[in-house]
Amino acid sequence: MPPTAEEKKPKSAARHSLLIDRRQSVVVSGMLDVISFDEETVIGETEMGVIIIRGGNLHVNKINLDNGELAVDGQITGINYEDNAGGGKGKSLLGRLFK
Repeated sequence: MPPTAEEKKPKSAARHSLLIDRRQSVVVSGMLDVISFDEETVIGETEMGVIIIRGGNLHVNKINLDNGELAVDGQITGINYEDNAGGGKGKSLLGRLFK
């Protein structure tokens, strides 16, 4: 029996969502990869583009890429998405993030 459309979807095809609680924690679903993290920045790849979480005293509580989940605690000061469409032609991802 041929696989159904649901069976053909890769694990990463889960819905992407973002939940911020009191600017003290953020839970992201639909994560494909975590590129880097430190106490001020968490950079990851989601189904909707690269996500950049900025803040202070950031701590990654949970990374489960099999389920596409990421949980971060700390003082959240900003969340941005970086798309590959247009503007960053010819520059590396890190070059565009830290211009």
